[in-house]
Parts: sequence; structure tokens; C-alpha cells
Amino acid sequence: MTLDEIIARPGTDPAATRVVVAMSGGVDSSVVAGLLKRGGYDVIGVTLQLYDHGEAAHRKGACCAGQDIYDARMVAETLGIPHYVLDYESRFREEVIERFADSYASGVTPIPCVDCNRTVKFRDLLATAEDLGAQVLATGHYVSSRALPDGGRALYRAAETARDQSYFLYATTRAQLDMLRFPLGHMRKAEVRALAAELGLPVADKPDSQDICFVPGGDSARIVERLRPEAGEPGDIVHLDGRVLGRHRGVMHYTIGQRKGLGISTPEPLFVISIDAARREVRVGPREALAVREIEVDDINWLGADAFEAACAAQTDLFVKVRSTRAPVPARLALDDAGVPLVRLSGGEEGVAPGQACVFYDGEGEGARLLGGGTIRRARALSTLAPARVA
Repeated sequence: MTLDEIIARPGTDPAATRVVVAMSGGVDSSVVAGLLKRGGYDVIGVTLQLYDHGEAAHRKGACCAGQDIYDARMVAETLGIPHYVLDYESRFREEVIERFADSYASGVTPIPCVDCNRTVKFRDLLATAEDLGAQVLATGHYVSSRALPDGGRALYRAAETARDQSYFLYATTRAQLDMLRFPLGHMRKAEVRALAAELGLPVADKPDSQDICFVPGGDSARIVERLRPEAGEPGDIVHLDGRVLGRHRGVMHYTIGQRKGLGISTPEPLFVISIDAARREVRVGPREALAVREIEVDDINWLGADAFEAACAAQTDLFVKVRSTRAPVPARLALDDAGVPLVRLSGGEEGVAPGQACVFYDGEGEGARLLGGGTIRRARALSTLAPARVA
């Protein structure tokens, strides 16, 4: 697929198409800017300051930190494109960090990257791109956007499924898709690295980011305890059969499916089955108690051809991901006796955590279409031992 086919603005030539590139300072978004500049597009680089980069500048391996802002600026200078750094710190704190802390304090496991994409990056940055006179906002996400026969656009899993980021983009709306483009969706990381070197970019050998950008060293508890101290209050670790097995250090330290770090000694391996934040209880049980067959999902963003309610009523077969690191599995949309939409997993799944996303696809491999998704509200367990729920 050529770059012009990806951008696909009918009736315009590259020089007449202004593209804002969201530049994180990493190799992926830098290559996007380089490819568009080489393709003759009118490119503007924009980097978001999302939190106090004065502190963040002292650590590596996270996006949007002080070093990354500097790297993005160096790439823009190398390419000869305008570059702006926008202070989105207050909206990022409100839309992402505060919600992150609230989720852990209530006993659910959040996905801050979804909230960031849904609000700060796509809602707010798209508005900024329009203010700059752009027709397109391009990012370095590994996902594909293609035109549909009806004139709309749809998202598809990336060519390199191990790097596919569609799970984090399920909340993208149809209106946003009209302006968004993802030039790396058909590429593999090795190709992107090679292009970075070919384009002479100073970040060609820069390591990929690993952490959540505002969580130093992956220590989520430190952030949550500072913002929501109640999440660090100790409580009981309770077996599903009612036995109190020990004390925990605060619900923020636990998530559904967790085995390590429980701080209890038992003859058989035990896993976190549910978390009752109101009672400050972490409930544990055997692995079989993790298995679920049905999932209640809310805050649905549906990108399929028919209405979501109609797809449920028709018991539509599809594939779903309940964790970003897992492969899509067969499932069926349905309605329960009370008319509540359900996702019925054909083979069951383990460790389905409230607060995570359940994302829908029309297939399981490369190029499968993203049909939307929602937030897991409640998992209905296969085993009668396991009330897999949020209090």
C-alpha cells in the first residue's frame, strides 16, 4: 500500500494536504513524519506535554517525558518541519491520571492508554489539528485504516500482529476515523527501524517505550497511593470458601488473575478472583475459579455495520480480546433474559478483569476488522465458586 493510498484525500495532491503528526519522540512517529515529508505533504509535528516532564526527564523508556520532547524537536529540525509542544498537562491529569487512580481505588484494573487515546490524543488533538488547518492527523500506531465502500473508514489489525495496537483504539469514533491515518499499519518494526536509518533520523536506534508514560518503573501503586490514599488501606485476603488467609497491603496492589505477590502461604496455588474495595477484601481461589463464559460490557463504542443492539439480537459471531497481550478468541454477542447485552466466550477465558477492555473483531489474524469494544463491567464465572464481580 502506497503512502498516497493511506492518506487518500480525493481530489488533492500531497503539497495541498496539511498533515499534523503526533510526535512522541520515538522512532515510530518520527518515521511517520519522515515518510510524509518525503512524500511531499505539508507536515507539522506536534508533541504533547502530558505531565511534569521536569521529573520525567530523569528517566528513560517512557513516552512524552522531557527527553522525548527534546528528541521530537531534533527529528523535526532534521526533517525541516515546524514543531509545536502543547501543554495538555491539566486535561491529561483530569481525563487519564485521576481516572486511573479512581479505578484502582474502586478495585478495578484500568487501561490509561485507552482513556488517553479516547480523550486527549484523538478528541483534543484532533481539534488542535483542525485549528492548524490540517486535513489529516497521523500517528505511529500499529493499526490500519482503510476506506469503506460507503465513504466511511474502518480500522484493521496491523500486519505485525505482535505489535498490533488496535486493542487500545477501540473507542475511536467514526467521525474521528475520517481524519485519522496510521501509515505504519502495513509495516513491521524491522522495516520501520530501517526507514528511520534511511531517513537519517537521530532516534533510529532509540529503544521502544515500555512503561505507562506517567508511571515511573511501572510502579502504579505509588501514583495511586499519592492520589487515593484509601486504596492503600490494608484488609483481609479471603478464600472463596470463607477462610481468612492473611492481610493485604491495599486493593491497589492486586488485579484479577494475579498469583504472585499475595503474601500468603498455602499448599495449593491461589489466584485473585475478585476485589471488594468497599470491604477492603481481596478474594482468592483456585485457578478453575477464574474461568468465565459470559461478560457484561458497558460504554460500548460500536463500529460494525449494524447497530450493536441488532448485532446482539442476531447473536452475531465474532472474536474478542479481553487483555491487550492475548490473541482474539471466538465469541458471540447475545442478550440475557433481562435484555442485557452479553459477550459469550465460546471456550471461556481466565483472568477477565473488570475495568479492562473487551474488544471486538471480525476475525483473529492480520487484517481483521476492529468492530469496537467496551469496558468489562462484570464477568460471569463458569464455576459456582467464583463470583467474578466488582463490588
